[in-house]
Amino acid sequence: MFAAVAALATGCSSNPFDAPPPTIEPAAPAVSPPQTTPPAGEVMPLAGRAQAALFDPRTASLVVFAPGPDPQAAATLTVFGPSGPPRQVSAPGPGTALAGDGQGTAYVSTRGGYFTVDLAAGTARRVAITDASGTDFTAIARRADGHLVLGSADGAAYTLATDTTVAEKVKIFARVDAIVTDGDNAVVLDRGQTSVTALGSDGKTQQALRAGEGATTLAADPLGRVLVADTRGGQLLVFGVDPLIERQAYPVPRAPYGLAGSRNLAWVSQTASNEVIGYDLATGIPVEKVRYPTVQQPNSLAFDDKSGTLYVVSGSGAGVQVVRNAAGGR
Repeated sequence: MFAAVAALATGCSSNPFDAPPPTIEPAAPAVSPPQTTPPAGEVMPLAGRAQAALFDPRTASLVVFAPGPDPQAAATLTVFGPSGPPRQVSAPGPGTALAGDGQGTAYVSTRGGYFTVDLAAGTARRVAITDASGTDFTAIARRADGHLVLGSADGAAYTLATDTTVAEKVKIFARVDAIVTDGDNAVVLDRGQTSVTALGSDGKTQQALRAGEGATTLAADPLGRVLVADTRGGQLLVFGVDPLIERQAYPVPRAPYGLAGSRNLAWVSQTASNEVIGYDLATGIPVEKVRYPTVQQPNSLAFDDKSGTLYVVSGSGAGVQVVRNAAGGR
């Protein structure tokens, strides 16, 4: 018996970390039911199927990202400014994820590199990363020092040294599905491993933690917390970043998915019921403060801390919901 086991062992990789990491079926948002309650606030029309959104303080604009209708089609950014009709900016090719610098520039990951988008001018240009022409980048974020961090479909995280060169690459994931940053640290989400992993300012791996039963999205708030939606497990998870540690876990039923952080409240959408909830995290356990009916399929959230405006972006083409003074009289 021992010989048989020994023979089997010698047939395996000598280094267990060379093997692909074990994974589960990635979780996903619920398919939202038809709206039965009018959404709070106002709703603006939006063409296409939105995948991500952010608010840019410099231009006071909501930026909504939608990939093309097929994998080879160009991605588009729809920019809702403080006045006038929304503007569409076409990327020079397909795109996969959205990030911003808060200073008027948006970034969209793509195969071989990324696009930089000047939101005021409405222009976009492609930036190729050295020795990465065949890499399918699936996630992107910007650190406080201006360096970008990208993730790939084959499970690597790239911290850039310049706009085009890589300072550090770590390949320990099944797939990099999302990245957020806090200062010069980054946190990587892997849906297949339902895990979050911290990368230090040098781009190297720090801590890695399991994130519920099926984590799908993450967001960073202005107070240094990282929010994670455990869609399969029905939880809001709250992590500190340096070091990475789970600080709060709170039940949120009905397939939580969309997330946005703000100074006062953490915002979570429930895709199975077309609702969004604002939680106060200050007491150490999330406390529900406000709840609103939303547009159908509330997959993406963004928040403007200056005006207190919450944006809920439908993933099914039901438009962009604008809830002003969303936190109420706090």
